[in-house]
Parts: sequence; C-alpha cells; structure tokens
Amino acid sequence: MKGLGELERSIMDILWAENSPLTAREVGRLIADRDLAPTTVMTVLDRLTRKGFLERTRDGRAWRYEPAESRDAYIAELMLEALDMTGDRSAALTRFAQAVSGTEAEILRRALTELEEE
Repeated sequence: MKGLGELERSIMDILWAENSPLTAREVGRLIADRDLAPTTVMTVLDRLTRKGFLERTRDGRAWRYEPAESRDAYIAELMLEALDMTGDRSAALTRFAQAVSGTEAEILRRALTELEEE
C-alpha cells in the first residue's frame, strides 16, 4: 500500500469523518484552514483515486468521492507493512504486545480468541 502525503492525509481524514461521498468543492470547503486552489483539491482527489484510496461516482457534472476502505483498514495495512519490514516478526510482535496498555492487550486477546473459534 502506498503511503499518504500530508495533504492527502488531511483530505482522507475529512472523507473518513463523513458519512456520505463528497464533491471536490465540499472537500475544499472542509479543508478551509489551508488556502488551496480548487484545482489542487481536484488533483489530490484524482491522485487518491488512482492510488486506490478513494472511489468516485458521477453526480451530474461533478464527481463524489468516498474512501475505498475504512481508516481502521488503512492503519491495519500500515501495521502489517511495518511487520513485513522486520527481520523477525515474532520479536516485533512480542515487543508490540509488551508496549500496549492492559485494555489494548485485552482487545487483542479477544480478537485472537474469536479468530481461533472460527
């Protein structure tokens, strides 16, 4: 999975927070803290679509954009890629397990138990 640049991440954060697809104009309004040209927003949305992060559908003359995957799925993929970079996945997983909080460890335990029961 390709990474996200700063502007791409900002735009993805907006789209992940929404419950419905947005047009480039709507995204531009929501990222108003940055002084971006509408063409810049459209270019980034197009690039995110080509990278597979977004799906788009036609709405009249405009496109509506929505995330292809949830933020959780994206983060999980980043975590798996990080694991792939280690020389020793077991050691990395052990170190990760030692670093999580008790609540997070319980969530991991539950998820692993559910997987074993399937």
